[in-house]
Amino acid sequence: MAKGFPTGKGGMLKQLQQLQRQLEEAQARLAEETVTVSVGGGAVTITMTGDQKCQAVQIDPALLEDADAEMLQDMILSAINRALDESRELATKFLGSLAGGLPF
Repeated sequence: MAKGFPTGKGGMLKQLQQLQRQLEEAQARLAEETVTVSVGGGAVTITMTGDQKCQAVQIDPALLEDADAEMLQDMILSAINRALDESRELATKFLGSLAGGLPF
């Protein structure tokens, strides 16, 4: 049995229920947090929640004047991927400490 955890099924169940509550609370807080990423000097900006839901996409109208669809697509893709990376880092920050509480 892992050190610091109650022995027996009742103690482990109680510990798991507490961990589940903490996880649910962390997930709720994470859904309220946002990350915002800009690429191309602010030409494309993506805002994403900590639970990886895209909230906003902003494109500078000046970027559309050039009408280079391929460049715009690349910038949007880059911004989304960076926002996802930052969102995952935020999730790790919020949820990572809870993984240490698992009784294995």
